[in-house]
Formats: sequence, structure tokens, C-alpha cells
Amino acid sequence: MSLTDHFKLLATYNQWMNTKLYEAAAQLSAQELAADRGAFFGSILGTLNHILVADIIWLKRFAAQAGGQASLQAIVDLPAPTSLDQILHENLPDLSRQRSWLDAQIIHWIGELSEEDLSRTLSYRNTKGASFNRRLSYLLLHFFNHQTHHRGQVSTLLAQAGIAVGVTDLLALIPEENDS
Repeated sequence: MSLTDHFKLLATYNQWMNTKLYEAAAQLSAQELAADRGAFFGSILGTLNHILVADIIWLKRFAAQAGGQASLQAIVDLPAPTSLDQILHENLPDLSRQRSWLDAQIIHWIGELSEEDLSRTLSYRNTKGASFNRRLSYLLLHFFNHQTHHRGQVSTLLAQAGIAVGVTDLLALIPEENDS
């Protein structure tokens, strides 16, 4: 399996898990979603917004790299988040619509990346202005790992609220291999 195939799997997993989380979260009231549950971003809604904010920040950085700009143009046109805890959407339906749209953009972009693209170095500034130069493949690993980390927090918050998310393992999407 190539590196591009690994990232395609992670992009598909990202979309699958986000769909599951948002469907589970939709079982709660707006008040329950916004309730401060002591998580790093406070509430379920706050944590889901944070994942979206971080994804937009990273996708804007990726768009600045050769090979990413055309397929990520719609991301470039989005307003830049102003903080990591910014609430982009106060309600789950609007947040869910943007999440679904963004996941489709991610899958499309990842599908266009080549092995050569993944070996390129991306120069970017973090939210505090510090400059970095890192290989795109490593940054993509961080991108997908960050999502998984915070989705784990959301699944825990949902479980504490009495909502089961179901299977969350990447293993559920890994195809069975035939030995023939």
C-alpha cells in the first residue's frame, strides 16, 4: 500500500467518524451540546468547532503548497479562523453542514496528491507567527491524528451524556485481504 493510499484511508475514516459523531450528537438538545463539560474546549459543540477550526487552518496552509492550491481553492476563500477556540457555528445543523462539506473537500484533495507531493516540504507559520518547514506527509499525519484525538474527547463526552457512538476503530474500514 502506498503512502497516498494510507492518506486516502485516513481521509475516508475522518469522514466516516465525523458522520457518526454528528449523528450521535444530534440526539442531544442544543443546551446539552453547549453545556460546559469540563473538556479542553468546554462543550461538545466547542470541541466540534475546534476540530473544524484546526482543519481550516491546516487546509489553508496546505493550499499554499504546490499541488494543493487548485483543489483547495474553496478553502482558501473561507474566512481565516481567529482563534483555536472560535465558535464558527452556534448550532449543530450549521456546523454539521460545514463539516460534511469540508470532509468532502479533504477527500477530493487527498485523492489528488501524489507520492512526490507528500515528500515536499511545506513552509508555514503557526497561529503565533513562528515559522516552520516540515514534510507534507508528516503534517498530514498530524492533521489526521489531531482530528482523531479530539473526536475521542467528543465520543467520551457523548458517552457521559448517555449517547453511544458505536464502533470507532479504523480497523472497521481496513479491507480484508485474501491470501490467494
